Amino acid sequence: MINVTIVGAAGRMGRMLVQEVANTPELKLVGALESEQCPFLGADASQLAGLEPTGVKITADADEALREADCVVDFTFAAATRTLAPKVAEKGATMVIGSTGLTAEDIKLLDDLAAKGARIVQSPNMSVGVNLLFALCAQVAPLLGDAYDIEVVEMHHNQKKDAPSGTAEKLGQILAKARGLNYDTDTRHGRVGLVGARTKNEIGMHSLRGGDVVGDHTVIFATDGERIELTHKASSRQTFAKGAMRAVKFLATAKPGRYDMQDVLGLRI
Repeated sequence: MINVTIVGAAGRMGRMLVQEVANTPELKLVGALESEQCPFLGADASQLAGLEPTGVKITADADEALREADCVVDFTFAAATRTLAPKVAEKGATMVIGSTGLTAEDIKLLDDLAAKGARIVQSPNMSVGVNLLFALCAQVAPLLGDAYDIEVVEMHHNQKKDAPSGTAEKLGQILAKARGLNYDTDTRHGRVGLVGARTKNEIGMHSLRGGDVVGDHTVIFATDGERIELTHKASSRQTFAKGAMRAVKFLATAKPGRYDMQDVLGLRI
C-alpha cells in the first residue's frame, strides 16, 4: 500500500486526484494540502471529492499533510512546487509533479534534489495519449525533414492563465530538438502584421482560449501538396489523474532520479 498526499486537494484537479487514489487499490489517501486562503480547510478531502468520508482533513500545514506520505502528488503552481519539493525530498517521500509554469531554475532544483536521492516524476502532461503524441513527434519530425513546415496549435478553457500551455512548450522543445533547432530562438509565437514569408527554420506556436476546453493539441507538418496533422484531445481531466496514479506506482520501485511520463510508460524519446 502506497500512502499518498494530494497538494491542492480542494481544486478541480485535486478532487479528481483524490477520486483516482480511492479508485486505485494499491493507493491510500493520507494527506490533503491546500493554501491558507482555501475556504475548505478542515473539510474531509474525500467527501469534498464526492466520495465517502475517510477522515483525511484538508490542511494548510505541510508538515501535517506530509506526515504519513510515501508519495506526494502536486498539480498546482510553480511557486508552490518550488517551496514544497525540498520538504518532500527531506522527508524521503517520492513526488509526482504535474504543475505547469516551471522555470529552468525550478527544473534545476528538482535535478539537484534527485542527485541527492530524491525520486521524482515531473511532466507538464500526465496523459498517456499526449505522451504518445510526444513520442510520435520525435519520430516524425526528423523523418519529414525541413521540407515540412511545423506549426503547433493548442486550445484550452477560458480560465487558463498561461500561454502557450506546458504541453505545447514540451511539444515545441521535442520538435526543435528533432529538427536541430533552438526552441527559445526559433519558435514564433503567433504572427501579426507584415512578418514576411515563413522561414524553414521556425516552429509556429499558437494558443487559443475559450469555453471549457480541457486541452487540445495539434502538430501540423505542411509541405507543398500535403499536410500531416497529429492531434490529441482531452475530454476530461481524469486522463491526467489516471496517468498520475501510474507515476505514483512507478516511483515505488524506481531508483533516485527525475523522470517524466516517457519513462513511466516506456516511451523514452
